[in-house]
Amino acid sequence: MSRPYDVLARIRSNRPAPEQAGERCEMCSEPIRDEHQHVLNVDGRQLMCVCRACYLLFTDNHADLRYRAVPDRYLAFDGFALDRRAWEALQIPVGVAFFFTNSALERTVAFYPGPAGATESQLDMDAWNAIRGADSRVGLLVDDVEALLVRVPEARTGSADAESCEPQTYLVPIDACYEFVGRLRMLWRGFDGGQEARAFIDSFFSDIQARAKNVPPGTPP
Repeated sequence: MSRPYDVLARIRSNRPAPEQAGERCEMCSEPIRDEHQHVLNVDGRQLMCVCRACYLLFTDNHADLRYRAVPDRYLAFDGFALDRRAWEALQIPVGVAFFFTNSALERTVAFYPGPAGATESQLDMDAWNAIRGADSRVGLLVDDVEALLVRVPEARTGSADAESCEPQTYLVPIDACYEFVGRLRMLWRGFDGGQEARAFIDSFFSDIQARAKNVPPGTPP
């Protein structure tokens, strides 16, 4: 005669193994890989993890869509028209920021990283428009889903070439910017971020430089 414990053990042994937990597409619920693509909800400014099929539905940048696929291109803008004086005119309080066109607001917005994550800067539009007019490559950015990521090197006290320090300037996917500030936030220590945060910034920009295709000055949008 079977004991209740034996019956319960047989029931458990006959059950199929549970499916391994993992991320799923936020549109169709299909399983997705750890490395996947994103779609932006334009109105809510929310990034959604999606499968390849759903991603391809929103790749038309000229269509009036609520969602937009985030491209995966990286471009380097060497010789970008931004010197230290122009940077100071933008009133960004740190040496790293990203800029993108928010189509809902119909203007460019700027964010910089810090201990609270991505912080919006009150962008001086006259200063920004002067930079935009001086470098046609800004027009290559796709609204909402691509950003201009800029890093201005620190000027050393007494350095004769402090004014001419060339910034690192890249066109990157918007999800890369939010990943950057999110990871940096976890590493941030003290007032200036600390050594670990600075090492991460160096590594992040080195990775971008390695994968970015150079676009020369004067390239039309």
